[in-house]
Amino acid sequence: MSGWQRGDSSSSSTSSKTRLGGRSRSGISSDDRPPSSRTVRLGHFQPQAPAYRTIHCNDRDSNLPVGFKGNSISTTKYNFFTFLPKGLFEQFRRVANLYFLMISILSATPFSPVSPITNMVPLSLVLLVSLCKEAYEDWKRFQNDMAINNTPVDVLQGQRWEILPWKRLQVGDIVKVNKDGAFPADLLFIASTNPDGVCYIETANLDGETNLKIRKALERTWDYVTAEKASEFKGEVQCEQPNNSLYTFTGNLLFQKQTLPITPNQILLRGCRLRNTEYIVGSVVFTGHETKVMMNAMNVPSKRSTLERKLDKLILTLLGTLFMMCLVGAIGSAVFINKKYYYLGLTRGVEAQFNPDRRVVVFSATILTLITLFSTIIPISLYVSIEMIKVFQTTQFINKDLHMYHPETDTPALARTSNLNEELGQVEYIFSDKTGTLTRNMMEFFKCSIGGEVYGTGMTEIEMDGIQRNGMKVDIPKSTTAVHEKGFNFDDSRLMRGAWRNEPNPDSCKEFFRCLAICHTVLPEGDGTPEKVTYQAASPDEAALVIAAKNFGFFFFRRTPTMIYVRESHVEKMGKVDDVSYEVLNVLEFNSTRKRQSVVCRYPDGRLVLYCKGADTVIYERLAHGNDDLKKVTREHLEQFGAAGLRTLCLAYRDLSPDVYEGWNEKFIQAKSSLRDREKKLDEVAELIEKDLIMIGCTAIEDKLQEGVPHCIETLSRAGIKIWVLTGDKLETAINIAYACKLIDNDMKQFIISSETDVIREVEERGDPVELARVMKKEVKRELKKCLEEAQHYFQTVNGPKLALVIDGKCLMYALDPALRAMLLNISLNCTSVVCCRVSPLQKAQVTSFVRKGARKITLSIGDGANDVSMIQAAHVGVGISGLEGMQAVMASDFAIAQFRFLSDLLLVHGRWSYIRLCKVVTYFFYKNLTFTLTQFWFTFQAGFSGQRFYDDWFQSLYNVMFTSLPVIIFGLFDKDVSASLSKKYPELYREGIRNSFFKWRVVANWALSAFYQSLIFYHFVTVPSFSGQNSHGKIFGLWDISTIAFTCVVMTVNLRLLMMCNSITRWHHIAVGGSILGWFAFIFVYSLIRENLSYVIYVIMSTFYFYLNLILIPVAALLVDFIYQGIQRWFFPYDYQIVQEIHRHEPDDFTREGALHIVNRLTEEEARAFTITQLPREKSKHTGFAFDSPGYESFFASQAGVLAPQKPWDVVRRASMRSKQKVSSSKK
Repeated sequence: MSGWQRGDSSSSSTSSKTRLGGRSRSGISSDDRPPSSRTVRLGHFQPQAPAYRTIHCNDRDSNLPVGFKGNSISTTKYNFFTFLPKGLFEQFRRVANLYFLMISILSATPFSPVSPITNMVPLSLVLLVSLCKEAYEDWKRFQNDMAINNTPVDVLQGQRWEILPWKRLQVGDIVKVNKDGAFPADLLFIASTNPDGVCYIETANLDGETNLKIRKALERTWDYVTAEKASEFKGEVQCEQPNNSLYTFTGNLLFQKQTLPITPNQILLRGCRLRNTEYIVGSVVFTGHETKVMMNAMNVPSKRSTLERKLDKLILTLLGTLFMMCLVGAIGSAVFINKKYYYLGLTRGVEAQFNPDRRVVVFSATILTLITLFSTIIPISLYVSIEMIKVFQTTQFINKDLHMYHPETDTPALARTSNLNEELGQVEYIFSDKTGTLTRNMMEFFKCSIGGEVYGTGMTEIEMDGIQRNGMKVDIPKSTTAVHEKGFNFDDSRLMRGAWRNEPNPDSCKEFFRCLAICHTVLPEGDGTPEKVTYQAASPDEAALVIAAKNFGFFFFRRTPTMIYVRESHVEKMGKVDDVSYEVLNVLEFNSTRKRQSVVCRYPDGRLVLYCKGADTVIYERLAHGNDDLKKVTREHLEQFGAAGLRTLCLAYRDLSPDVYEGWNEKFIQAKSSLRDREKKLDEVAELIEKDLIMIGCTAIEDKLQEGVPHCIETLSRAGIKIWVLTGDKLETAINIAYACKLIDNDMKQFIISSETDVIREVEERGDPVELARVMKKEVKRELKKCLEEAQHYFQTVNGPKLALVIDGKCLMYALDPALRAMLLNISLNCTSVVCCRVSPLQKAQVTSFVRKGARKITLSIGDGANDVSMIQAAHVGVGISGLEGMQAVMASDFAIAQFRFLSDLLLVHGRWSYIRLCKVVTYFFYKNLTFTLTQFWFTFQAGFSGQRFYDDWFQSLYNVMFTSLPVIIFGLFDKDVSASLSKKYPELYREGIRNSFFKWRVVANWALSAFYQSLIFYHFVTVPSFSGQNSHGKIFGLWDISTIAFTCVVMTVNLRLLMMCNSITRWHHIAVGGSILGWFAFIFVYSLIRENLSYVIYVIMSTFYFYLNLILIPVAALLVDFIYQGIQRWFFPYDYQIVQEIHRHEPDDFTREGALHIVNRLTEEEARAFTITQLPREKSKHTGFAFDSPGYESFFASQAGVLAPQKPWDVVRRASMRSKQKVSSSKK
């Protein structure tokens, strides 16, 4: 009781205070104690000294001195005291913000010609907007944290349960969690209301898997269910230090003078929920930020787009331009300052910065003055505008696109970051997983091989596709014996309804079915009848195998922690049904290293059997000698199944004698109780019994392609995107899947580099790993060299075939060697398609990084499982599939979609639009700021390089923030060159993004020349005539009169220039451009009344004819060159999208703003889409610039067909002279 009044926890480290139990208490030998130099590496658990923590269950007083962390969590970036300093630090990490801070400081010095407030106010506004956004996001995190921390939970206090908030929990407390409740911390499972001390949990918050998982308490603690009994529970837990490994746990419970090993099956992780159990009792092991889910809550690696990196270079270029302008002005000032200009008063009493005798000081001071004067060359609102555009694009366009909504799973597209929108428009390489990404991950038992005999007469989609590729017709007769249910699509009467008893190998069939029914970790749900039972499995494959056993007459209907119950039919005799209980003695679980799963069970008659299922490569290595014919035939069947695109597993068994098992089990228990390297020791012990296996047969499971995958891949290939498939399947399966999804076709030249050669097999049979490595490297080098020579031969031919490379994981391991990787890169980058089979998750990431760094092109990785996370994070852009393998891939991705086919919309539509829009936004910002700054620069020559400002301070400050910012944001949101349907109809348009056509230095130079020309027009057309101009009072125009006229012309011209670059003009464009110009006039009308140097200036100049003449002629003169340039460019050197615009210029635009699909009732996909679109406001965009009829359409279509057809002069003349088609009225359309 007293412990509850003593504060929640201490934040001090446990490293110096953790008490290690002695040998007599813990049962840990000195050999199991790791040296004190061990450290923690996230993702690869290695304990830190002291290696283990000691926890006293139900004894808070003993735990308090150790200082374990409390259970309160915080996911906020800031607190009350750190928000301002940390937030400002984050903002000033941006070069532009830091630059304007320096300008603001410089403007407060005597050298500045402008008021410091005019620089500080825009910067403050930008910082305020950014900090408000940060504060809002952090406030939402804080509210979420508070809701979680104050969630109630039952905690044992004395002999009763008391409700307390989660944040008051501490390590060692005993808690009760009710049905459907979330676990407040990482708990040691003590007892449950279910029999045999089991409970069912849902881990969807951890890995997205909705299937239930079973957890079992230690048998010695099953009775501690009630509060009275739980208050008597006193134990000591010695376990690993906190780490981020979700699927491992190493520890022992010292209870009643016994050492009981704790495995992950006794740990209930925070974030999981209790299902199908009234309540459980547990003891807190890890709390707060030390729980495994919180230690996995790491941010996705920060990624910057290529456009952003190039934007940095553009900013540096502008800084260089600024320096050159300041240098010219400073040199001019140092030369111009002379005593002969007596009227300037340059006498001895003048300030040092104007003293002709101190020209170095004059030079230095002028540079500082001009830096503040020309500071507008860097747009202060650029980053804020781009961020606003990107956020709107993701939240309103990508996330709410109905064409990427999947109604079957109720899953829309999700942009998890807005930093990479434009990167989607430049992708050249796609790395894709196969299972669950290209395929549906809905497994169906399709065929099998038992005792050397193939069963199953069906034909897969890939087999049918292969027959059709050879020009043959597929005719599949309807079968009357086929059985089809979810997970089972099998047609062979020889095995159904007990007919297997009449086969030549009935004993093998019986072992095969029992292996399917026993060797798994599936949980049955339902009333125990075959029709109503449902299986909760860790993977769709495992569920399909158990469903197959049920259909073959071996119905698995109940599981306890130690028993499996199977209802067997037709075993003793036809028609007889028996419920048989098998005692599960040991489970050797599957992992990506072992690639197999084994179960040791005891039959009712005492027979001990080990059943094992796994990949063919690992099972064949562990088979007993002899029975070579069966091995050979089964291997042939495996290759046959692989060629049909089926997923295969080998099944084997081994009879165990009691003596052998008892001896092995002692080692297994010892390894299971070890606190050091437990997983490694368990694998070593498993090797001792998983040998001398007897082959039973193999299974073949079909995983069909997702809808629209072949068409999507074909479309992406036409867009110039190269697609790589990285899969763990066998070579034959991978090749046939590639054919089925049109990644490879018969016209391609295939290079196959495989380890399944006679030379390598001979070396493998010798068992010498050193010799095998040497031969493998030599063979891979020879094959790579041969393929490269052949590829170079095809490169030299005019109409050579497309190339495809297929390589397996073993060869890939040697091909990625530094000595061979250059050769591999040379071959693979010239291949249209690449298939890597038998690759591990690590190799997927290595291949992605290898191409990303070697090719220096934009890469995208797409996958659906936890094994794809490293590949997704290694690419420039990561896309997760919301599939059946959990949400880990989605949580690590930048974008999430439900189906692979949605990738065409994501890239060809949203990616392309975002890229073009943002490129034009950046270059337009560059143009308008350079134009404005150069007019000030020209005035510097006339002002004797004195640093006199041409514009008023507030003109200069508000130019970017108010008068030119909104139109460019509207452009970045709504501009469309072609519609979404045309973007997918002409995927070749995407190649412009791959070539980076819209953000090359040539494009930047064109805008710079336009800015240079227009600035001369603005300055000289306004100033030169004004020398003789007079206002209505007969006075000549002054500086502020001239600068106000010039500024008005600049604002009008740059906004009108924006309309010229628009491909589609909506009402928002009119509002933004018109509002910006009118906003300027409204501002100057008010400002000239209160500003002393501009007193009534606008009213004076507006009373003159000269003002209106300039207002008409100057924008026309400034934009005339751009108008002519755009016409010539569109006519003679059109972009591909301009050609498509010309082709479809008479067709109605299908521009509709996709709105959010609010799923209220269950409509079909077409009904939901049609209904939602009818509810949206409609607006047609008006395409501009179509008067220029393009003569380049022939070469465009020729390029689609892969034929070189340059434009001819007579084509230009003929097209120019063609009579335009009569426009069709919209009513007729």
